[in-house]
Amino acid sequence: MGQIIIHVDMDAFYASVETRDDPSLRGLPLIIGSLPSERGVVATCSYEARKYGVHSGMNIKDAYRLCPHGVYRHPNFDKYREVSAQLHRIWDSYASVSESVALDEAYLDVTERAGDWDGGREIARAIKQRTLEELHLTCSVGLAYSKTAAKTASEEKKPDGYFEILTPEDFVALILDRDVKVLYLVGSSTAEKLYAAGIRTVRDVRQRPEDVVRLLGRQGQWIVQIASGKDERRIEPYRPEEAKSIGRELTFQKDVDNFAVLKDVLFLLALSVENRAARVGLHGRGVTLKLTYADMKSITRSRAGVPCDSGVSIWRAAARLLDGVEQRPVRLVGVSIYNLTDGAEEQLRMEEFADEDERAAEDERRRTFAALEERYGLDFAGHAEELLHMETLHRTADYMRRHWNRPSRREPRD
Repeated sequence: MGQIIIHVDMDAFYASVETRDDPSLRGLPLIIGSLPSERGVVATCSYEARKYGVHSGMNIKDAYRLCPHGVYRHPNFDKYREVSAQLHRIWDSYASVSESVALDEAYLDVTERAGDWDGGREIARAIKQRTLEELHLTCSVGLAYSKTAAKTASEEKKPDGYFEILTPEDFVALILDRDVKVLYLVGSSTAEKLYAAGIRTVRDVRQRPEDVVRLLGRQGQWIVQIASGKDERRIEPYRPEEAKSIGRELTFQKDVDNFAVLKDVLFLLALSVENRAARVGLHGRGVTLKLTYADMKSITRSRAGVPCDSGVSIWRAAARLLDGVEQRPVRLVGVSIYNLTDGAEEQLRMEEFADEDERAAEDERRRTFAALEERYGLDFAGHAEELLHMETLHRTADYMRRHWNRPSRREPRD
């Protein structure tokens, strides 16, 4: 037997936590994010709200038009992180290796603990039962032979669902006549390219593999492989102490040829890198910019010896690197820091100038947030904490791509 993998995904996590803590919200369309009187986006929403077309990343004004009678609340990230830690302690107790994807999601390698598929089913049931009994929350669980299949399985019966995909043949049979977007590598931009070539379903991918590879290159090879149920990736835990770099990257729904937008998105990514490094107590002395162009060609540009004490300093260095690359449509942008230390030496070296540098960085951070608000009509500063969540960051970046420099078209403040 190969791998036995479980994918656990909470059901509308933020909204479920709020409903658990305030039972009067049960059955109501609950939208977590900005308030209708503010500028911002939906972080998540209850399933009742989704029936009205509300979804994560949606502009809060659009959400209010669709669901004016909904209950709108700001997120409480401190509470969500605390609940997340409790969840992962339960889940990790069943796995030899676990890979945390987000606060509310994880892959678990239960091969050794389960022994066989019956053992895997017992673990899946135990995870759902303990999550409900100990934290009074529901989750959806997928049991499968691979990461891709496990992720697909956990989404199959949401909410509070369980599904299993035990063989590549089962996986292919399940998704064969579904839209190509069911494959995790296929986003909206890639799907449009496939649609234009008459490739709309997984069956089409399997029948025309050469066309897919010719159209998409290396990415197409992966798509063809996944469409055949082949995925031998292992679960890889993140170990901060072994990291050579800390970074964040983002794939756009459609290619971006506006490098001013890229520079703005880099600012948000740099703040995310700053937060991630701070959580594990690491500092860097070098910055790397990564771009993947529309033709799937990837490049990196690095600059060593630069201080990475704040998101602002990371962004400055990354933006200078961006200025020096070829400007053509970009599919993916990322930034990372390297030459990592635990920060003690850096702290001593900068002690004399720390207050002055921190004030300058904070001033530039405020100015940049104000400029972003002017360009996009969103309250970035007021929702900076939400933007550290990658799902919100992805959707916000796509909003920025679509609504660059549109203050004359945005709605006034209420």
